[in-house]
This record gives sequence, structure tokens and C-alpha cells, in this order.
Amino acid sequence: MTGRRLLVALVLAGAAVTAALHPRPAPAAEDPAGAGRRLYLLGCSSCHGEGGDGVRTPDGAVRGPSLRQSGEAGAYYALSTGRMPLANSEQQPQRKRPAYDAADQAALVAFVASLGDGPRLPHLDPDHGALAEGGELFRANCAPCHSATGSGGALSYGRAAPPLDESTALQVASALRAGPGQMPVFGPGVFTDEQVAGIARYVEYLRDPDDRGGLPIGRTGPVPEGAVAWFFGIGAFLAAVAWIGSRSPVRRVDHG
Repeated sequence: MTGRRLLVALVLAGAAVTAALHPRPAPAAEDPAGAGRRLYLLGCSSCHGEGGDGVRTPDGAVRGPSLRQSGEAGAYYALSTGRMPLANSEQQPQRKRPAYDAADQAALVAFVASLGDGPRLPHLDPDHGALAEGGELFRANCAPCHSATGSGGALSYGRAAPPLDESTALQVASALRAGPGQMPVFGPGVFTDEQVAGIARYVEYLRDPDDRGGLPIGRTGPVPEGAVAWFFGIGAFLAAVAWIGSRSPVRRVDHG
């Protein structure tokens, strides 16, 4: 029995030495686009088609648009904001908790980018963006839809421009480059990466701006803020008149 145990120990020791001298090669890292394709076929192809060409219903309605020109920017914006995947293709996508973690998002972004020549994700540092220039560009190009405070606004055909209070700098930049929904595309020929960084920095600034005009009252704008001022001002004036009237002595008139 002792000899058999010794033989087994020698065999195991030899196997360990062999494994140490000839280690197995590490498995090759999977191509992100390949991993993204599997995720895409599972969660996206029913609306956008297996090849990203889009899908139409039997009556001709578009269930999901083509992704050939979405690129990294379009895919990242839709996935990171939770707008995709969408349960009902007839509804306007809304921001919600992302369905995929960061690794799966990166894989899907790589796959969608491989489908065509769509816009790439801009590499920017919003801290180095020009805040003043970004504000000017935002007010001229973005405020008509998103409002001057970034709180969003109504569009045509029942659509709405979303509020920007939760948008990260990269999400702002990707939206500018991709033009999701009814938003126009602001490519490199319109805004440089430095200008995009300035706009992204200004959007972050809008979350906590420097209010030099007094109490912001929710930053609802000059008209409602003026109305509130008039309401409280007139109310205070009427209260003062009533108080003065109550303090005045009442004279009796003798008709005898």
C-alpha cells in the first residue's frame, strides 16, 4: 500500500513539474466587436436587423432604423443613457438606467462602429474647454430646443428635447456628433473637438451656475420669476395697507 502511494505521489509530482515547465498558453482575448455581435444578436437584432440595416413591419412602418451610420458616438449615446434597448419602438426613447454594464457597452459600441463609417467618439477634456465660448455656442445652437437652462423643451410631432441635467460630458459630445432623434448632427466641420469640449463644460456648469441676479427661483426664466416678484410685492403692499388700516383709530360721528 505504501509503495502504491509513493508511485501516485511521484506521478503527480512529475505532472506538476511538466505543467510548470510547459504552461498552457493563455486564451486569446476576444475581439470586442465579436463579443458585441453576440450581445447585439440577442438584444438588438429584432428591431435593427442582424446586419444593422433596420427592420420594417409588414405594414411598412420602421421598427428600428439602420445603424450603418450610427458609429461609436451614436451607439455610446443610446446605450450609456439607457435609451436602448427600447421595449416599444413607437415611443420616444427616454433616459433610464443602462441595461448593459460598461464592458458590454464597449463591446456593443465596437460592433456598431464596425457596421459603417459613423462618427467616432470624440476624445476631449471638458476641463480644458472654453466655458465662455461653450456658453455662446450652446445658447445659439442648443438653447432653442433644450432651453437656456438645459431643462429641455417641446418639439414638433409630440417629441421633446430632453433635459441635460444628468448628461455627462461624453454623452453631450456623442450627441453632438451623432445627432440622435430630431437633433441635427454637429460634425467636425461645424464644431471642432475644442468647441465640443467647451459646450460639454457649459452643460456641466448649468447644473450649478453662478446666480448673480439674486434668488434663482428654480431658474424658471425671467417671466415667471418676474411674476413671482410682482405677486409677493403686491401681496406685501396689500398686507401693509391692511395693517395700517387696522391701526388707525375709528372716529364716531355724532348725528344728534
